Amino acid sequence: MVERKTARKGQPEALATFAATAINGGDKPDAVGLDATQATAAIPTNPDDKNDAATRILREGALGIRQGADEAVDRLPDRISGKK
Repeated sequence: MVERKTARKGQPEALATFAATAINGGDKPDAVGLDATQATAAIPTNPDDKNDAATRILREGALGIRQGADEAVDRLPDRISGKK
């Protein structure tokens, strides 16, 4: 077994990795590795807020009736705009 010399910083968030790949023309940038960077680290978010947004999105899709999904999503942090 190979011993690691440095502590891991955590994995990069999958969607951040996908976004970086898309921006780079479909090739994963060399700077995006196995450890999270400031740009790809997970954004701390209240799990109840994420669950509420997901539930509202799914209900709107299933019922075809507005359930406040847009407003629930707007309350979540946004990586692109930098809103926390």
